[in-house]
Order: sequence, then C-alpha cells, then structure tokens
Amino acid sequence: MATSFSATKVLQPLPLNSTRSAEKPLLCQSLKGSSSFLGSSSHKLSLKKTFYPHQSQRRSNNAVVAVSDVVKEKKSKSKSSSSNLLITKEEGLVLYEDMVLGRAFEDMCAQMYYRAVSTGFIKLLKKEDSVVSTYRDHVHALSKGVPARQVMSELFGKTTGCCRGQGGSMHMFSKEHNVLGGFAFIGEGIPVATGAAFTSKYRREVLKEADCDHVTLAFFGDGTCNNGQFYECLNMAVLWKLPIIFVVENNLWAIGMSHLRSTSDPEIWKKGPAFGMPGVHVDGMDVLKVREVAMEAVGRARRGEGPTLVECETYRFRGHSLADPDELRDPAEKNHYATRDPITALKKYMFENNLVNEAELKAIDKKIDELVEESVEFADASPVPARNQLLENVFADPRGFGIGPDGRYRCEDPKFTEGTAQV
Repeated sequence: MATSFSATKVLQPLPLNSTRSAEKPLLCQSLKGSSSFLGSSSHKLSLKKTFYPHQSQRRSNNAVVAVSDVVKEKKSKSKSSSSNLLITKEEGLVLYEDMVLGRAFEDMCAQMYYRAVSTGFIKLLKKEDSVVSTYRDHVHALSKGVPARQVMSELFGKTTGCCRGQGGSMHMFSKEHNVLGGFAFIGEGIPVATGAAFTSKYRREVLKEADCDHVTLAFFGDGTCNNGQFYECLNMAVLWKLPIIFVVENNLWAIGMSHLRSTSDPEIWKKGPAFGMPGVHVDGMDVLKVREVAMEAVGRARRGEGPTLVECETYRFRGHSLADPDELRDPAEKNHYATRDPITALKKYMFENNLVNEAELKAIDKKIDELVEESVEFADASPVPARNQLLENVFADPRGFGIGPDGRYRCEDPKFTEGTAQV
C-alpha cells in the first residue's frame, strides 16, 4: 500500500557513502501529471511573477507534486467504494468541529488565521504526545484539548487561565495536555521540542519503557527557517534519530517581509535532506492533504524512524497582528488565497461524498458559537491574579523567592533587605 510520502514530492537524504552525480540525483522522481493546488511550482511561478517578478526565477521548474494527485484518484474511486474515502463521517465531523472552533475563537480575538495545518496534525496525536507552538498558539492549544474557557481566560490574564493568567496570549502552556508552550521569539520553541523528543527516546531506550512511543510536533513559521536554532535542531534530531516532526506553517510573509525576498532557497522542505531527514511539501490550505502527510510523518516517528520536515504552504487572511495595517501584501494575492478557505474545502468534500448533511454542520456551528461566547463570559467574570502570585514560577521556591511564608513580599521586610542597600 502506498504511503502519503510515496504520493508526495519528497526529498530523501543521500546514503552516507554516496556522492551526488548526474546518475544519482538527490531529487526523487516526481509523479506523472501536475497538480494545480497552490503548492505546485508551476502555479507558484505564474502567481509570483505577478507579485514578485524579480524573485520568481528562484523557484524550481520541477513541479512539486503533493498528496493532491492521490486525493483526486481516491475521490474518483469513492463513487464505487466507500472504503476509498479519505475520512469517515466521524473523523470528518471531528476535523470540522476543531477547525470551526479555531476560526470562531480567533474571530472573537480579531485574528482569523489559517487552521487546516494545526487540525490536520494535532487531531492525530495521543494525549501523551507533545506540541510546541509559537506566539500564534491559541488554536494549537485548543486542538490539543485545552478547554476554550482556559485559553480565553489566559488571554484575559485571569487566574482561571491555563497559566493562571501569567502566560497571556503568546505563552499558552498545559502540563495536563502536553502543550509545552507558545514562544514569542521566533525559533525559541524548536530546541524545547527537540528536548521533549529526546525525553521520549531516552525513556524508551534507556529507561526501557517499551510503551513510550510519544512524538513531538514543533510548529513554526517561514521566518524562523532563517534562524540558527532551526538548523542546529534539525542536525541534532537526525543525529539522535528523535521522534519529532518539524512543521513549517509557511504563510509566505514574515510580518511585512516576503518569504521570496528573505531566503536564498524559498523551498523550505528541501532543507531536510541536507541533514538526513525527509522533506515534504504539502498544501496547507487543505486539511485532508495535511492529514495524509501528518499520518505518515507521525507514524515514522512512532516507529523510531526519526524526524521529518514538513512545509505546509498556507496563508493568513489578515495582518500579522492587530497592529499591522496589512498594506504590503498585494490585494490580488490576498484575493487569490481568500478563495481557498480550508473550512469551505472540507465542507465541500464531505457533501460531495455524502458524509454529512447541512443540518449536522449547522448544529456544530451553533455549538461552537455558544461555546466561544460562554468562554468570553467566563473569562470576563473570572478573578485577576493576586499580587502575591507575581513571582511564582520564577524561582525554585514554589511560593516565589520574593514571597514570605505569610504571603507578604520579603522585600517589604527591612530584615530581608538589610545589607543589600549597597547592591
């Protein structure tokens, strides 16, 4: 049975004793035919010539064929056999509900970013698996199971938040759900994710915990891929054959910097084989394509076959943040991607294959609207953190180095500060 990777344009590492030559090209042979989804180089070339004529020649002329061809084949066969469907009705409803939850939640926060990537990967994980996110971490936390109440309360800085109000929007963390944090500075989370993957391998191989097949997902953007930590961790992950998947959410822009202007080779997925791991490119606006690639990458990690680098080409529908007027992106480019809404695409697939009806999806929409509204009300009514919580989790002392047994700040005690005036 063919795997997702066999149906995807994948770069594989060279054997250790081989050399590059015309007879042994590094690039594996592409599938016959071409794909029209946004990940095709042919499509990108025509698109980028419109927007960035001085940069378009950097793209490879080889078509990047992802899971789309397999999707088309399976769709054509699905009329005669339901076993060829990419998802079951139950799986489709889970994916749809998670994507609608993410969209509704971010709409409430006035963000509205892409959501097919996080859903396609995270909904395949077990509770014990770890997720490391970026400053755009709300939906990663929601997909991993952190309750909407806790995520919204953290945004409000309330004690009922998943970090008791001390993390805020960009630092979601949940020990219970193995969400190891959002990180404000780009690249910060990749070493943490690499360490988490090492923990899994150590527990299995050194501590002999045979059932420890936990994997780690590291999410980051295209701008991070020019950061040194990215390359250092790719090297370490291959060196130790760690169970980690590096997921690049490439939205083509790092704030106001075009991805094509900021890196020597815009095809990030090709950087995996340089370190000895497969590199995969997939349409990040299609949750089913992402899910197929994710299944193979997660499976490889669980089987002990090592890391994978996956570039999910996606797009954000608004500016980088509320402070970004979004004046640098070409309106034609934004309009092009606006027609490729991942939620609309999933609905279309499920309707065409008679998996769901309109009433079932409307019921989910209503449920999610009520859930988000309730989470806002809950967060608004929750208490703010007490003053003596300020230094907790800063020092090893659980109560905080600056807080005495009576709950008062030690700095307020003249005896505590005696002799430190000079300092």
